[in-house]
Amino acid sequence: MSQRVNELYHWLDVQAHRVPAVPRNLGVTALFLCAAYYASSILITHTGGENNSALVFVLAVALISLLTSGYAYGIAASIVGALFINIYFMEPYDAFSLSRTGYPVTMLSMVAVSCMVCALTARVKKQATEAVRREKRTKALYEQNEKLNAEKTAIQLQSDRISIRENILRAVSHDLRTPLTSISGAVSVLLSSPEVSPKNLAMLSDIKQDADSLIVMVENLLSVTRVQDGTMPLKKREEMLEEVAGDALLTTRRRFPDCCIELDLSEDILYLPMDTLLVKQVIVNLLENAIRHSGDTEHITLRLYRQEDWAVVEVRDRGRGLSAEVCQAVRTGQPMPRSLSGDSTRGMGIGLSVCQSIIKAHGGFFTAGNHPGGGAVFRFGLPAEPAGLPAEPHQRTEGFP
Repeated sequence: MSQRVNELYHWLDVQAHRVPAVPRNLGVTALFLCAAYYASSILITHTGGENNSALVFVLAVALISLLTSGYAYGIAASIVGALFINIYFMEPYDAFSLSRTGYPVTMLSMVAVSCMVCALTARVKKQATEAVRREKRTKALYEQNEKLNAEKTAIQLQSDRISIRENILRAVSHDLRTPLTSISGAVSVLLSSPEVSPKNLAMLSDIKQDADSLIVMVENLLSVTRVQDGTMPLKKREEMLEEVAGDALLTTRRRFPDCCIELDLSEDILYLPMDTLLVKQVIVNLLENAIRHSGDTEHITLRLYRQEDWAVVEVRDRGRGLSAEVCQAVRTGQPMPRSLSGDSTRGMGIGLSVCQSIIKAHGGFFTAGNHPGGGAVFRFGLPAEPAGLPAEPHQRTEGFP
């Protein structure tokens, strides 16, 4: 039963609030004044001279104050109620008179009581509204806090996953490096032996090449995990970029003696702070990518030059070029596409990720694209000055001349 009453009250409240505020308040005031008038008319027939109409009108004023907004309607109702009592429910009936003893005091008391009731009712409504507002705000804050906690948990879980993955990669890389180095060394000894047949010599050469390739991949995995998690702090010192590039070129030529790599040096001396071992690894990775994946080992160029506040290193080949997927992955810094998993592109994604991580740690930029004359161009820049660098350096080298 109480549930039905609540539903009816809610429905009536919704229907009433569809009416504009002023007509609704006037209608409520008129309704309860009329109700008080008729109730007092009925009571006076039973009580006679003992008039209780003042209490009826005070009750009506209290209900009007509760159901209307502001003080005006309640005060107006109290004044109108006092006039009704004087005219219709006090002698002489049907006439306004202040001659009856005590009536002015009664009238003023009734108006004062009605005004107090209006004030108290308005305060109660204001407190109720404030309580509802606080409840909604508390609920919103609680929901926002729950959302933030959920996001924090998701971020922590993702961080834990990344940490576990990097720890596994680091452990596996350490375990693989020693046996691979032993295999490469043993094969080198066998290759220098005169007793090896030509057939076995070719097989041993393939084994050494694959072992050296795996060693490079392992070194790249170690470097990228250390740079990303901050366990490999940069050991910067002022060095000539030409010397680092020359050292990287010698290392590459020792691994690939049959390849032709041209070195194009700048007229300026590129002297800047860097971690020489890591920068050398970047150059070696780019040269090996050009040798292994371009399809052309005769026209590879290593070029060094200055561009504004940047010392730029460029590796270009005249091979098959890069796919749109690889260019997009390098541009956005995302991992290489899963489709690049064949032997022809083995290690390319890891090597490029290492290059991007190392150059980013130096505060530089890294780009990749295809040359209009054919082939791929990889370019990275290191800040030639320790401060005052542009915010978006990669936008200066979008084109490939």
